[in-house]
Amino acid sequence: MPRPTNGIAAATTDLSKVYGSGDTRVVALDRVSIAFREGEFTAIMGPSGCGKSTLMHCAAGLDSPSSGSVRIGTTELSTLNDRQLTKLRRDRIGFVFQAFNLLPTLSALENITLPLAIAGRRPDQQWLDRVVAMLGLSQRLGHRPAQLSGGQQQRVAVARALASRPAIVFGDEPTGNLDSRAGAEVLGFLRDSVRELGQTVVMVTHDPVAAGHADRVVFLSDGRLVDEMTRPTPDRVLDRMLRLSGENPQTPGVRSR
Repeated sequence: MPRPTNGIAAATTDLSKVYGSGDTRVVALDRVSIAFREGEFTAIMGPSGCGKSTLMHCAAGLDSPSSGSVRIGTTELSTLNDRQLTKLRRDRIGFVFQAFNLLPTLSALENITLPLAIAGRRPDQQWLDRVVAMLGLSQRLGHRPAQLSGGQQQRVAVARALASRPAIVFGDEPTGNLDSRAGAEVLGFLRDSVRELGQTVVMVTHDPVAAGHADRVVFLSDGRLVDEMTRPTPDRVLDRMLRLSGENPQTPGVRSR
């Protein structure tokens, strides 16, 4: 498989999201511009309420910005109607959430291929076999969710996100419901999907250990991008988070470290 070209899988420009008005007005995102490169694993971090999940939801087309633009590849999301946006999310974006969101009456394989079946598409069997093998699910495909551990269920959710060969996978606290061992396994599989499959992954997390699996960590505070770190380690991320918790940036921008 060709290595990723490090083009742009998704990007936001001057992205703002405001909830409410008057005394109840809350600025969740304040002119955030960021690019997520192909074949890269990015973690989004920051204090509670800083806008992490809002940024991910807007970048993934799950929520609409108040102003600014969002692109998946070269497609500007604001130009799409509801049907086109639904198709783009189904065909070009994968999602992994804290809740596994598996259907209890379906087998692991049926859960993995469900989005493709809904779209009337057949899976690329070679790709699917590779994803299933990488995630260690080959002997579990006939099992229903109740017959799987939490870690195994989240692996099924990861396989479902990867099955359509999406342009980008978004994860919102994907290990939040797992113990440390199962969480480390799932993070390792996400890491492997980037390294071995050329996948692009963007993950929201509050956990410095989880962020240590990424290629890059971006930090938000009060709805603004305030810092970026490459080749992160849990200790470096934790140190930056501790310092960030006392900061209140007055101007938008990213400070390199």
